[in-house]
Amino acid sequence: MTITPDTARTAPAPKGTGSLVASDGARYARIWGVGGYRPERVVPNSELVERIDSSDEWIRERSGIVSRRYAAAEETVVDMSEAATRQALEAAGINASQLGAIVIATVTHPYQTPAAAPILANRLGVTCAAFDISAACAGYCHGISLANDMIRGGSAEYVLVVGVEKLSDFTDWDDRGTAFIFGDGAGAAVIGPSDTPGIGPTIWGSDGAQWQAIMQREPWTDYRRPQVGEGPFDKTVQPRNWPAIGMAGQSVFRWAVWGMAPVAQQAIDKAGISIDDLDAFIPHQANMRIIDAMIKQLKLPADIPVARDIAETANTSAASIPLATERMLRQKEIPSGGLALQIGFGAGLVYAAQVVVIP
Repeated sequence: MTITPDTARTAPAPKGTGSLVASDGARYARIWGVGGYRPERVVPNSELVERIDSSDEWIRERSGIVSRRYAAAEETVVDMSEAATRQALEAAGINASQLGAIVIATVTHPYQTPAAAPILANRLGVTCAAFDISAACAGYCHGISLANDMIRGGSAEYVLVVGVEKLSDFTDWDDRGTAFIFGDGAGAAVIGPSDTPGIGPTIWGSDGAQWQAIMQREPWTDYRRPQVGEGPFDKTVQPRNWPAIGMAGQSVFRWAVWGMAPVAQQAIDKAGISIDDLDAFIPHQANMRIIDAMIKQLKLPADIPVARDIAETANTSAASIPLATERMLRQKEIPSGGLALQIGFGAGLVYAAQVVVIP
């Protein structure tokens, strides 16, 4: 039966007369602990310069990158996520069994399905909600916002948010504009209930008109499938490398510098604080020149610590903000309980920013 304005008047009345019970969530949420994993292999600029006809000095001047970490061939995004997660759980002082949800932000898990999160949940011995999100370099900040809403909405008491990438699998070693940019790693955060506000309002959005500025160059469908009669391990089927990620560097630079500082300022304003109240600025580690330009645009006081993890970790996309946070805490550059402005931005083009209480 098709319901129209006329038939709706005669449609059967609902059977129940009661109302749904509202979820009983925490009043506020905060980050309770962070963890980070950096692969063992350190790759200095000198290992990359010959193929792109460049130099260590050129790379440092252009990006601020001195070295990066590459995962071993057999290491997966799940392996790296697990290492970072166990640190975060220990820092938060909770057991994996207390997790109500796991959110993994990544664009380099090589399977369309299953997601990485359920596999991580299994390794942790839990059966909670588990799913991946694809928001590139803004993915971690998206995950923090989702976790905050889940805890306050009552669908989870503790949420694990992981940002992880194995970008070395998606790098074109002959592309002079991107070969030196990317690195591998994972950062994790445990978000849980709080008596006071610990995560400010998220300012997020997208500019899909510029989707080609950062993108996987070819879709997976462009890669040759075995034909009828050919097995998946048939040696006559020539393997292909995974599609590389390309970038229109100047367009991205201009968008990040001129477009993201206002977003960061909105996050400060919505949090009800001034820039002088901040104890740290932790932007996505895309490029040192972008970071410096944002500092200038925001008129950030000179005494506020700024994350510059890019120098030794390069651009790890969704992992960059939690990795930088973990390093700054470990090296005692930022105070526990202080306020940090974090902002992620990247392929899509997408962005997200919020002020958080430092765990």
